[in-house]
Amino acid sequence: MAELAIYLGLFMAAFAAATILPMQSEAALVGLLLTGEYAVPVLVAVASVGNVLGSLLNWIFGRGMERFRSRRWFPVSEQAMDRAQIWYRRYGRWSLLASWLPIVGDPITVAAGVLREPLPTFLLLVTVAKVGRYIVLAAVTTSLV
Repeated sequence: MAELAIYLGLFMAAFAAATILPMQSEAALVGLLLTGEYAVPVLVAVASVGNVLGSLLNWIFGRGMERFRSRRWFPVSEQAMDRAQIWYRRYGRWSLLASWLPIVGDPITVAAGVLREPLPTFLLLVTVAKVGRYIVLAAVTTSLV
């Protein structure tokens, strides 16, 4: 039961980190990897699924957000959304490969929703980016142990 709670906590951290909330999941993954008590592929898979689903929530949010963008309570600044849309228009769907980056990655996934990126393409590119990041992080962390 405790192991399930560990995996659920990692999933939630990765999910929240992919949304517009200011969180990071890398520390949770690295901490669990350093214990040596959990299977590396399972940790990478759990973090990846949580992070991709969090990005999917951003995409869904982006699909319906234009009508709320100018509202005072809106959680994303006009400047951040403008930068993300400029980036997205400049590099197109390939900018989703940068969705793992801190600060700019989450707004890019929102911009993809706003600009109506098809869901299959969105999921493929975001999954490649997010899984790739966690694989590299796990490889570097486990080589240090």
